[in-house]
Amino acid sequence: MEFEFEGRTEKEAIDRAAGELGLEKDDFDVEILETQKSGLFKKGLVRIKVHVPNFGSPAKSSQAPRPSSNNTERKERTTPQSKPVFGDPIPQNEFEEKMIEFTSGIIERMGYPGKVIILFRDKQKLGIKIDSSHSSILIGKKGKNLDALQMLLNIYAGRLGKEDTRIILDTENYRIRREESLVRLAYNVAEKVRESRGSVLLEPMNPFDRWLIHTTLNDIGDIETKSEGDGLYKQVRVYYRGLK
Repeated sequence: MEFEFEGRTEKEAIDRAAGELGLEKDDFDVEILETQKSGLFKKGLVRIKVHVPNFGSPAKSSQAPRPSSNNTERKERTTPQSKPVFGDPIPQNEFEEKMIEFTSGIIERMGYPGKVIILFRDKQKLGIKIDSSHSSILIGKKGKNLDALQMLLNIYAGRLGKEDTRIILDTENYRIRREESLVRLAYNVAEKVRESRGSVLLEPMNPFDRWLIHTTLNDIGDIETKSEGDGLYKQVRVYYRGLK
């Protein structure tokens, strides 16, 4: 199985891959896909492809990749006191069983059946993964189908009395791949804005994707971002403000 990761250096990208996959560095092969040197206002970037033989076999079943979200969560996972996030993909309680059953029922009624498992368990978060030959359809354009399904799951979780538990739905590691592509997009747009001394209005995005664009460019001194529009899918404008 193959996964892609990024880092400011090759070592950081490999360390991130090992941490996300829960593997030792000797357990996978690394292919360098892209290397970008750092500049005055641009962070270095190294993109790698990780090849993991027999990933998901019984010996590795408790070590599945999860979508990364932010530095705070990453720190929580690495503190000695925190419990392991990943565990048995089989439902462990009635709530998880109902979430699996509900998810399976939705995609079957849509005509795109697949296997549904627990991806990860974290504090007030539950990751659910769909393995299906119809993953591209379930994801949809820019992940809108997957977002809609995830919203339904969160509504259902609320009806089960779990309003404080956020459901994260993924398939084909789309969440990780989407996050990495948005980070690349943010840096590329920032370069264009700096060259033109103008602004660029990005496509409508969901709240998490907008947050990712904002936080990625937050530390670049001459670039500013703001959300525009109404509703769930707003647009992010990236504009040049100059150094102060």
